[in-house]
Amino acid sequence: MRRELAIEFSRVTEAAALAGYKWLGRGDKNTADGAAVNAMRIMLNQVNIDGTIVIGEGEIDEAPMLFIGEKVGTGRGDAVDIAVDPIEGTRMTAMGQANALAVLAVGDKGCFLNAPDMYMEKLIVGPGAKGSIDLNLSLEANLRNIAAALNKPLSELTVTILAKPRHDDVIAEMTKLGVRVFAIPDGDVAASILTCMPDSEVDVLYGIGGAPEGVVSAAVIRALDGDMQGRLLARHDVKGDSEENRRIGEQELARCTAMGIEAGKALRLDEMARSDNVIFSATGITKGDLLEGISRKGNIATTETLLIRGKSRTIRRIQSIHYLDRKDPDVQAHIL
Repeated sequence: MRRELAIEFSRVTEAAALAGYKWLGRGDKNTADGAAVNAMRIMLNQVNIDGTIVIGEGEIDEAPMLFIGEKVGTGRGDAVDIAVDPIEGTRMTAMGQANALAVLAVGDKGCFLNAPDMYMEKLIVGPGAKGSIDLNLSLEANLRNIAAALNKPLSELTVTILAKPRHDDVIAEMTKLGVRVFAIPDGDVAASILTCMPDSEVDVLYGIGGAPEGVVSAAVIRALDGDMQGRLLARHDVKGDSEENRRIGEQELARCTAMGIEAGKALRLDEMARSDNVIFSATGITKGDLLEGISRKGNIATTETLLIRGKSRTIRRIQSIHYLDRKDPDVQAHIL
């Protein structure tokens, strides 16, 4: 994959972020997400790639979302697989809350796990604890192994987890162990990246979230030399064994079987992101721990983008000024 594509992909997440920002604080997460999807598609289709969406916003019958299997790009250039999350944190965007991002990961064909849209248990650490995690062990055993790898006591270990009812018992267990817990409302892709940032307090991300976001996290964690394991979980194993959850869960398990994926198995990082040759781009929509949010005055907006090229392990932070009325007319419709 040509390295000059990196700047093209940063333009894609910038456009998606600007489109999402237009709906900031307006209480309509679906419209915000739709605007970001449309802007992302327009920009992707201008890039000289033969791209396929492998982690997207829905199935082929759920257009206008960027659906799994959708072809993007001009059709000329490198054949690549793409994992997208046009807005990671649609609710945060709708409510004007922190840590909303537009996210994209691109890899060689066959690079990413083609995970169904279901739940995934995730355990993520930075380079210092690489090789110390195993989802087949208990959470306590993992935390002790991570602390030992980092040469710190449990009391100095910081774990980020989504503040969801399904995690109440886990949070209580970690607190009892003396671990410092940061419970966040949404946004586990951003939190996963923080495990690999030298200036971050976060040592570990643990918890159950979306499998598509898990694959995006795997791409960037591999690029940053961290470590991750994941386990696909059916809906009824996470949300409770109601008739509806069981019905959906059985459909998820059937999809796993059809795709040759074993639900419940601990997946290694190299099974979710099979190559270092990945490009990851994330643009902040709202200010957060990882990136600054968009600032806009009239038709001028500023963005901050994190751009990572895994092959060279180059990390760039790009601050851009955008004259929105000079953008591509098709994009203007979604950002002005």
